[in-house]
Amino acid sequence: MVSALKRFFAITGLAAAAALAGSDAGRAQGGLLEVYVAFLGPADHYNSRGARLTEPWQIIRQDRANFHRFGIRDPGDQGDRFFASANNRERMERMILNGYIDPSAAWRIVNENVWIRVEIYPNSVNVTVN
Repeated sequence: MVSALKRFFAITGLAAAAALAGSDAGRAQGGLLEVYVAFLGPADHYNSRGARLTEPWQIIRQDRANFHRFGIRDPGDQGDRFFASANNRERMERMILNGYIDPSAAWRIVNENVWIRVEIYPNSVNVTVN
């Protein structure tokens, strides 16, 4: 588990450095604001009323609410400044729709406990699953 976690952070760190260097997609969207990685565990798959979440953006949003509002964190979860704001968490669905998430990654987010890497742009979010 620890070696897999170290490898994931090494890979995402390299990818983040490349993104920060300036991709065409990032420039077109106004530039990369922030990158974080998080583990989407069991607590992230249910809302605060105990209902099972069925959309990837709902689970990612719950993860950020758990992290920032409720202090529920999985080992290895990274913080971010952008989704510390409840208003920005409300924008997440639209931002993911404006960004990119591979259909197989979306399925895994809904059906498994997975590590994600999130790139935040001014009006969009790109999500990848490790």
